Amino acid sequence: MLPIHKLTIGHIVCAGACVIALAGQARAETLAVRPIAAASPLLAKPGDAAPTGPGQSLTPVAVSPPAAAPPMASTLACSAPAEFARFAYPLQHTARRIAAGETLTIVAIGSSSTAGAGASSPAASYPSRLAVELKQRFPALDITVLNRGVNGEETAQMMARFATGVFAAHPDLVIWQIGTNSVMRDHPLKPHSMLLHEGIAQLKEAGADVVLIDVQFAPRVLAKAETQGMEDQIALAAKEASVDLFNRFAVMRSWHEVQHLPFEVFVAPDELHMNDWSYACVAKLLAAEIAEAAMRPATAAAVRSGR
Repeated sequence: MLPIHKLTIGHIVCAGACVIALAGQARAETLAVRPIAAASPLLAKPGDAAPTGPGQSLTPVAVSPPAAAPPMASTLACSAPAEFARFAYPLQHTARRIAAGETLTIVAIGSSSTAGAGASSPAASYPSRLAVELKQRFPALDITVLNRGVNGEETAQMMARFATGVFAAHPDLVIWQIGTNSVMRDHPLKPHSMLLHEGIAQLKEAGADVVLIDVQFAPRVLAKAETQGMEDQIALAAKEASVDLFNRFAVMRSWHEVQHLPFEVFVAPDELHMNDWSYACVAKLLAAEIAEAAMRPATAAAVRSGR
């Protein structure tokens, strides 16, 4: 078990207090843009999905942007399409902890997108940034965000870590990022669907709220044949299990196709992972959705979800 520290230390992040400043609807907020690399080809290269094999480390690492990347002085709006700016279901366990003023424990489990690959430091990963964002919203609350991301892992490997990496922490909320590595390695969708449903059931049985995070909208992911199938599968699993989905793919797609941001602004030079700006923006949007869903009356959510 990794040691727990306050704010951003290693892969475990704890945030202290924040006044309840909720964002019910999607808002455009600005984030400073870190240096980015020059434009690179958008087509996937041969061998880009090499699977993890014996002797290959799964230790999380953060990939720093090239030192020669030119700085951008401007700022960009961090926003999400309105239809993806609000969770479908209330976060009832989280809501109870907030209402009682008790410690809120969040576990972020996933692969390299959770570990922070593509970020300039562990402090720039989305779980680290999420802790900061939640602190701003709930200053009087003791909030712990544990980063349980491991580079290269797929759903089955993450589930094998549930007992020690998730359940041992007794989380109130689990954020589970899944799907990308299965797609990148051209694995069939059907076996993954069964694992995904089983994993969600295990998390719910542990008494935690569950939020899924889907695959990223990045050139090397888009080059894969099963990307849309995986997106559909994750969305359906979330709906069938009545758990929330943070639609990362749609948010990033909006950045590119609606805001007309080039991939180099929000994707790392490897054309696969996110970067400091996109991790920070995802954390900001995710914090807003968590805050709103935790404070929303359950009756309103039931009407919205059609139940």
